[in-house]
Amino acid sequence: MSALKSSEVKVLKKKREFTPKKIAIMASAYLIAWFFVYPYINMLMTSLKPHGELYTAPTHHVPIHWKFTNYIEVWKHAPIAGFLKSSLIVSICATILVLLVSIPAAYYVARNRFRGRGFFLLLVLATQMFSPTALIIGIFREVKFFHGLNGYPALIVVNAGFNLAFAVWLLSGFFASVPVEIEEAAMVDGCSKFKALTKITLPVALPGIVTAVIFTFVSTWNEFTVALTVMSSLPKEPISVGITTFIGEYDVAWEYLFATTTIAIIPVVILFISIEKYLVGGLTAGSVK
Repeated sequence: MSALKSSEVKVLKKKREFTPKKIAIMASAYLIAWFFVYPYINMLMTSLKPHGELYTAPTHHVPIHWKFTNYIEVWKHAPIAGFLKSSLIVSICATILVLLVSIPAAYYVARNRFRGRGFFLLLVLATQMFSPTALIIGIFREVKFFHGLNGYPALIVVNAGFNLAFAVWLLSGFFASVPVEIEEAAMVDGCSKFKALTKITLPVALPGIVTAVIFTFVSTWNEFTVALTVMSSLPKEPISVGITTFIGEYDVAWEYLFATTTIAIIPVVILFISIEKYLVGGLTAGSVK
């Protein structure tokens, strides 16, 4: 027993030893982490500065005089509540629409080897090659033709369309990984095809569905070009466009702009924290066979 304990102590000591390789890896990891975290820290510090300090002391990264009231005053200078409401409406509805379309499509593709299946998947993948910016003129003309300018339905449909391909590809892989024998056993026990899908397959593929939800929601929440083109009423603008309210012709209210940006990040952070375990499972599923 003592020999076993001594060997365990040696292993622990060996793990704690800082070799040049470990030090280099740790230093690189901290450097990369700082590279990604620093913009957010700088944004937070700037949002807590008085307006005059942005120009009198631009080299000071930490505020000389902390102004926490910026987060209260920003609600008076712009309709932040309206911006957040619009973003939530568009993001939630686009995510629901993507799920309603992608789940049946992905399930059919995963369970059936129909003629033209490869071409269909290639076509779905090809839609990811085009960005909203490249298609913005066509999108604007089509939305105008259907009298959808300055309305939520146009933003919802466009954002759902640009995120649908990713959801179909992701979910088709998850459904294909679920053995069809499970569904057949459920149908032998009296379940219908639809009930086997909802009660058996969908719960097993939950990590993939959650992954599709988070990517669609975040992509729609951050979308800027189409929202800027389609929306013309200030209260209906999503938060990604609404923050430009603080960019004037001769001056930029950086403290309010960054305060609004920080507020806009909070719902996404809460969403990530709440479903993080499912997201990690969805991204790593299928990596080990």
